[in-house]
Amino acid sequence: MLTAFFWAFVASGSLLIGGLLALNIRFSKRALGMIMAFGAGTLLSAVAYELMLDAIKESAGTGIVAAGFGIGAGVFFGLDRWIEMAGAGRRKAIGASHKSSLVVPLVLAIILDGIPESTVVGLSILDGGNVGIAMLIAVFISNLPEAIASTAGMKEGNWGGTRIMLLWLIITLVCAASAALGYALLGDAPTIWLSFVKAFAAGAILMMLANTMIPEAYNHGGKLSGVFTVLGFGLSVGVVLLERG
Repeated sequence: MLTAFFWAFVASGSLLIGGLLALNIRFSKRALGMIMAFGAGTLLSAVAYELMLDAIKESAGTGIVAAGFGIGAGVFFGLDRWIEMAGAGRRKAIGASHKSSLVVPLVLAIILDGIPESTVVGLSILDGGNVGIAMLIAVFISNLPEAIASTAGMKEGNWGGTRIMLLWLIITLVCAASAALGYALLGDAPTIWLSFVKAFAAGAILMMLANTMIPEAYNHGGKLSGVFTVLGFGLSVGVVLLERG
């Protein structure tokens, strides 16, 4: 369980790095769009090869993967709409200003994005005793542009640097704890239920990518965002091939 916590903390720790970078460096919107596109590409590959492919292999043709995928996407969509109505629908928006009064919905929104990814990092340890490197890299890279964009928005909303970094630390710890909890609860679960959870996470992550990261990347990175999405996807596939030998 501690191993799952540690690796999920490492993966989510890029939120802290992104926060520090944004506090000290001013990134252009175009650069952030391309970084976000690269992160989206790595996650798309992880969804396909680290989650859905494994889930299908483990489901023994029961159809539970389709159920998990659809439910995961639906749950994320519903929670995302609720958070949007609370005022934090643009947490990944590049150039958006986040008022300090939105701290609670903003935290909930970022945690909503991070928990499925972190939980999967913990589940990858259940499969073979070692963390899935491709998923770890994908989560780490995809968190960077989110943290940079959100931190820039917090600065525009007159948040203090200490408060911003404390927020990222809390979110990182919550995501790491969710991975440890998932590992503990699912350690003795039948393989069929593990495939359901992987498919659920895949649906949630794909919905997040389609509704937040990819549109934002294209809006600010333009056509070049497609190139960086492909590069991110290719890198992640290469890591999967090396990892699985």
